[in-house]
Amino acid sequence: MTSKLEQLKQFTTVVCDTGDLEAISRLRPVDATTNPSLLLKASAIEHYGDILRSALDLSKGDLGLACDQFSVAVGCGILKVIPGRISTEVDARLSFDEDALWAKANQLIALYDQAGVGRDRVLIKLASTWEGIRTAERLEKAGIQTNLTLLFSFAQAQACADAGVFLISPFVGRIYDWYRKHTGLDYTGADDPGVQSVTRIYNYYKANRIDTVVMGASFRTLSQIEQLAGCDRLTVSPELLQKLDEDSGPLQRKLAPGADGEARQRLTEAQFRWASNEDAMATEKLAEGIRQFARDQEKLEAVLAAL
Repeated sequence: MTSKLEQLKQFTTVVCDTGDLEAISRLRPVDATTNPSLLLKASAIEHYGDILRSALDLSKGDLGLACDQFSVAVGCGILKVIPGRISTEVDARLSFDEDALWAKANQLIALYDQAGVGRDRVLIKLASTWEGIRTAERLEKAGIQTNLTLLFSFAQAQACADAGVFLISPFVGRIYDWYRKHTGLDYTGADDPGVQSVTRIYNYYKANRIDTVVMGASFRTLSQIEQLAGCDRLTVSPELLQKLDEDSGPLQRKLAPGADGEARQRLTEAQFRWASNEDAMATEKLAEGIRQFARDQEKLEAVLAAL
């Protein structure tokens, strides 16, 4: 029997959620994703010391630009060992400023272009705020494809579909965390609220022939991954990918086109904001996620400043 990882790859594109080049080389995902938290972890790896110093030199003291240079350098290294695409995140502190998001996204693409990497191998990651989604719509029309992250609600998924974004990353594990904390229940299998959220979004997209890719993210357990087998893509930590690779049990496909899904509804800004207001979990986790990424961005800037 082949490993669960190899079985999963038969019907889901597997993405590695890390900046660790060694882990990516070993686990052989198609795509990879990074974020400020992962880049901060990568900065502590000895291999990246020279890259950090080079990023700082190229930026001439601009710490924000140095972070972008480091992020792109890590992305370029990853692209040498994967066949697909790298997702690179825009500074989370800009999440509510459409013009600033637009400028930063284009700067990242320009840095990749200078490194000889075409935009066909890069996805720009943006938080799924209303401003982030609107920026993604502009980028998509300009030929720059996007990955909308920190996605916790059905309304966010609807708005991303309306904007024509290339890919969304609903956060399974963080949804699970919120409900477990607030109910005291330890959800398993198909009862997991994070699993249910992604399943609902996937079925909505497929029923309405929406092209946006659904990529489940932020996993806590192997069960969550197994319950979403068949999702377009899943981005998974190296630790959980390794466990899948070491397990040779059978893996059943859970998601597939053809299931019932809700009728399409196109949201106005007012409808989006009201739906977000009514979803306490999504509101809290989005704000928390932006704060966490912002603090890790600041820590990465501090690492660079100390060189």
